[in-house]
Amino acid sequence: MIIKNIEAKIRLATMIAMGSLLTSLVIVAIHSIFAYRAVSSAQKSIYILDGGIPMLARQTDVEMNRPAEYRAHVNLFHSLFFSLTPDDNYMEYQMKKAMYLIDESGMKQYNDLKEKGFFNSILSSSSVLTLQTDSVILLPERRYFRYYGKLKIDRRSAMVVRSLVTEGYLKDIPRSDNNPHGVLITGWKTLENKDLQDVAKNTF
Repeated sequence: MIIKNIEAKIRLATMIAMGSLLTSLVIVAIHSIFAYRAVSSAQKSIYILDGGIPMLARQTDVEMNRPAEYRAHVNLFHSLFFSLTPDDNYMEYQMKKAMYLIDESGMKQYNDLKEKGFFNSILSSSSVLTLQTDSVILLPERRYFRYYGKLKIDRRSAMVVRSLVTEGYLKDIPRSDNNPHGVLITGWKTLENKDLQDVAKNTF
């Protein structure tokens, strides 16, 4: 009888120990999940520096603002690539900044334009190029964009306005000083670049 009582107590103690262990594991798992969610939420928040002290600017998920950043990135790249002045150092500086925002498809178009004498023609004709954005069509689920703009080319002899339509895809990358939006344009190509208006200037 005593032996049976001892065995029952051992079984009871074992069950209590196993139950305590399982309960502890469940509590640890729940705490880990909540901690992970808290860290993820904090990483998606936007902070500003006030005297070197980081302060939460607003409890906003970064992803909610991503489409606006995508459009700003596309606009910035096109402005750097196409808004040019007849200064070879300035054009080189613009292209260098633009290449941080795009993959090798940007360098390919740059080299194609260079081979066709596009940049030399800007220098020789003292042209000033100004790009005006009409719209940026964005499909966030595909990370696809289509850019519509007008390129004004102000030459000594004429004012030319061209329609510019390009397309490409967007890839998220870590943010940096050279790429503040943390976006890389990929597979970029020009769909249309044709004259809309060519007005001769008075040369006398």
